[in-house]
Order: sequence, then structure tokens, then C-alpha cells
Amino acid sequence: MPYVRVGDKLVSRDKIMRTVDKILERRSTGMSQQEVAYEMNIDRSFISRIETMGELRKGGKVALIGFPILNKAEIESVALEFGVDHIFLMTEEERWTWVRSKNGTELLNEIMELVATVRAFDTVILIGSNMRIKLAEALVDKQLIPIAIGETPLREDKYVPPELLSNLLQGLKVSAQCSVPSAQ
Repeated sequence: MPYVRVGDKLVSRDKIMRTVDKILERRSTGMSQQEVAYEMNIDRSFISRIETMGELRKGGKVALIGFPILNKAEIESVALEFGVDHIFLMTEEERWTWVRSKNGTELLNEIMELVATVRAFDTVILIGSNMRIKLAEALVDKQLIPIAIGETPLREDKYVPPELLSNLLQGLKVSAQCSVPSAQ
């Protein structure tokens, strides 16, 4: 039902949704709440309430990278539930298919592109072998949270307990909401 009667007013759901979409679009481009409020002739506090109502996770942007994952779909589901911004998970078979489908130059370019993409995130969670984790720590200059699933070389898919990722992501969410300065 696109219209709702509220007392003596006829309210358009579509108009509300279009307005909310415009607000979020402008905020996602970096405009402040005050700038958007002024442009759209609405209260700044209304924008704040909309954002709070739809908030999935506070804090910086989070990326999840991992291979070879036996329960890839389950881990991806947990990551999506917590609003992880970038997910790149593969099984052993997918990893080798990805590698073999490229020549050396293409593979190097894609790996460099992935590294550049990951460096844009505030926190990177890496699920992999001990050697891959050490390599990633050298390449990523942000917070890297390792989940080691075995010694290099890994030649088969490894099970990752979903509750491990869930607890980790819950901890990130809680620490972002409780931004208490640390005493040093």
C-alpha cells in the first residue's frame, strides 16, 4: 500500500523512501548531517535518528580475507550478519581455479589490486596459513587480525568455527561503540 491515512493526512511511503534515499546518498558522499539538513530543509537531528535506526555496525571499515575455507558459506553468512564491508573467501579449489585462470601478469595485477583494496580498510581479518598471515602483516599497514588455520602449505580446505568469527566481530563492534581512550 503506497499511501497511508494518518489522521487527516495522506502520507506517501514512496515519498518518504525517496527522501531517506537522498539523505543517505548525500551522507555517503561525505556531506555532513548539517549540510544535508540545510539542503533538504529538514532537522539535522532527524538525519541522526535515521542513521541510528539503520545502523548495523559502528567503527571503521572491516575487510575479511580467507582461504582455503571448508565452510565458506557459513563464514560469509556470519560476516554479512555483522556488516563486514569487504569479503573475499575461497575454498582450495576456487583458489587454484582463480590462480590457473590467469597468466603471470594478470595474477600479479589482481593481487596488487587486492592489496590496494584491502589497505583502504581500517581493520583486516585474515584467515589463512601462518606464512600468509606474516606476509599480509608486512603488506597491510592497518589493524590486521589473524586467524591461523594451519601451517604453510595448506593443501585442503580447513573448517573455521563460525562462533570464533562471530565473537571477534562482536568484539570489534563493542570496542567501536566504547571508544574509551587507552591510558599509556
